[in-house]
Amino acid sequence: MKILFTGASSFTGAWFVRELAAAGHDVTAVLRRKPEDYPDEVRRRRAAQLLEVAAPVFGCSFGDEAFLGLLRDERFDVLCHHAADVTNYRSPDFDAVGAAANNAKNLPAVIEALKAGGSRRIVLTGSVFEGGEGAGSQGLPDFSPYGFSKRLTSETFRYYAGRDGMSLGKFVIPNPFGPFEEPRYTAYLMKNWLDGKTPSCSNPLYVRDNIHVSLLAKAYAAFVASLPDLPNFARINPLGYAESMGAFTLRLAQEMRPRLNLPCEVELKVQTAFPEPRVRINTDVVDGEALGWDEPAAWDAMAEYYLQGRGA
Repeated sequence: MKILFTGASSFTGAWFVRELAAAGHDVTAVLRRKPEDYPDEVRRRRAAQLLEVAAPVFGCSFGDEAFLGLLRDERFDVLCHHAADVTNYRSPDFDAVGAAANNAKNLPAVIEALKAGGSRRIVLTGSVFEGGEGAGSQGLPDFSPYGFSKRLTSETFRYYAGRDGMSLGKFVIPNPFGPFEEPRYTAYLMKNWLDGKTPSCSNPLYVRDNIHVSLLAKAYAAFVASLPDLPNFARINPLGYAESMGAFTLRLAQEMRPRLNLPCEVELKVQTAFPEPRVRINTDVVDGEALGWDEPAAWDAMAEYYLQGRGA
């Protein structure tokens, strides 16, 4: 299939594009900047690698005139909309309504251009931290204004896709981890272990869903290929390691000890505050073997990535 993909320079986006290309699809990746123009090294590396597997289109964003022109000039079988407005997404003052408007900019015109080119399929990326997604506690609320913006985006796409006879697939991601991620939790653990330090887990009682990004990417490619070219709505919520953050931290340490040849010790703090819902996980078990995924190889690749980054 010929696929137009937004958000390709993100951690998960880069992995999704690579897996789509490996599955034999012709991927065009929309990028706001050229690789050398991204401010951080990890994103520069991800964007540069994309050029090896996808045709890049620089300097346009979802729904703007350049994007609409691309849809009018070329025919695509599927639009994979992975990009999202994440400016200051951790802030309690994050503009959820404005972000959702950016995420769905000119959506009716985008759909019109897709249909004119013969396509009726859109795949939208969602988050388990949106209100109503996955399974968990406290009535499945939005985790944050950012989570709320993702829910607003999803509802907007579902309305217009349904109105205009499109096939819409929603791919809901939990907590991905692996090579080329931003400096989030697992990167923090790996860096400290390689520096000979003992990191801590501040929230060991939260139950979350952490998934290898390589498995997530294979599930994504399979989901895109399965979406019918008929008016339809489909959703998948891929499940990874659904367990307490303390248990996941100990799992990671156990897997890394023999691979890094380090003690990989960790301190589990006593958690008494729960400002977020205690439990939020995805619900759809992924058959990694059927997708050709190798769990030990995924742990090996993660260890190798961080060892190379250390200069080992």
